Amino acid sequence: MLELLRRLWEVENLSPHGICLLWRPELIWTHVVSDSLIAFAYFSIPVGLAYFVSRRRDVAFGWMFWSFAVFITACGATHLMAIWTLWVPDYGLEAAVKLITGMASIGTAVALWVLMPKALTLPSPTQLRQANEALQARIAERDAALVALEAANAERARAEEALRQSQKMEAIGQLTGGVAHDFNNLLNVVLLNLDRVERGLPEASPLRTRLRDAVKGAERAATMTHKLLAFARRQPLSPVSTDVNAQIASFAEFLRGTIGPRIRLETDLAPNLPRVNIDPNQFESAILNLAVNARDAMPEGGTLTLATRPLPEGDGFAVEVSDTGIGMAPEVEARAFEPFFTTKPLGQGTGLGLSQVFGFAQQSGGSAAFVRSGRPGTTVRLTFPAKAPAVSRPAVRPVPATEPGLAPPLLPPVAVAG
Repeated sequence: MLELLRRLWEVENLSPHGICLLWRPELIWTHVVSDSLIAFAYFSIPVGLAYFVSRRRDVAFGWMFWSFAVFITACGATHLMAIWTLWVPDYGLEAAVKLITGMASIGTAVALWVLMPKALTLPSPTQLRQANEALQARIAERDAALVALEAANAERARAEEALRQSQKMEAIGQLTGGVAHDFNNLLNVVLLNLDRVERGLPEASPLRTRLRDAVKGAERAATMTHKLLAFARRQPLSPVSTDVNAQIASFAEFLRGTIGPRIRLETDLAPNLPRVNIDPNQFESAILNLAVNARDAMPEGGTLTLATRPLPEGDGFAVEVSDTGIGMAPEVEARAFEPFFTTKPLGQGTGLGLSQVFGFAQQSGGSAAFVRSGRPGTTVRLTFPAKAPAVSRPAVRPVPATEPGLAPPLLPPVAVAG
């Protein structure tokens, strides 16, 4: 073995490779330049592979890159030995380098074929792009679903809030109607007896002044009871077929005198509106209440607009009363239709105007609501169906004919079961 190794490294009896080329310069330097370029390329490739693997530690099968680096480095060394043996016959050393290169190449080839099935399972750039596009589409669908879910939740919350508000208003209406009904009948008894007492007093009696004050107080209470009955939808209505545009046009001059010169009244009436069965007097009262509220919301002046609009379904129309005043906070707007709720100072309002409007619209088969818009001020919309349900007047207790000269009560007693 030692003799074999000694003879492998022996160079005395060997000739350099340049002798085979007859030391022709063009051949010698062609080999030198080509082998130098190949060796430089072979040595630079492992450096690039090592740099890539060191910076991308997440790359799958990184050890395979190091195996290629060793193999390519050995290949570069064989080309350097080809240059060296042109002048020095170290063929044993060249053989050893080639043996190392062969072992590295065999190991790399075997590892490559073993790794091939796993490498084929890796997704291609096209597959990655398609998967990324599919993922982006699913994310977009999820985002759209989240937006739709948020909108549905918001709509459900609004519906629940509207239901709670409706239930609250219904409960308040039932309570208010019951109290107003009983109080109304009691007031009738009071007014009848006051009238009877007044008729029995002498003309010069000093009690007449106090009696008239009592009658005025009872009449104011009766007016308040009438508004409460309107809110509770128990007021007596006399619905007739009404042209609302003509009603508003004829009522406009009266409103101009009510709201004062600092507020400009405008009308925007849609043509060809269907006629509706409503009580015209109560309708004018509702518009007047809204106009007075709008006037109080514009202390520095502004514009009050009365508009009519057909409903999108074509089965009715809406009346909108808009102002350019200070507007309402959401918490105030939520309670504005409740009876006795007012933001005015004590003694400047009873808080029954909007509740009367609400009750009249509901009793006429329609609705009353605030409309949010981008412009300043407040807009109240009253909607009426083209065919409102017929409203029958409550039964009125007749005044006994045995009491001649007895004045009828201010409000007819309301016959309500229970």
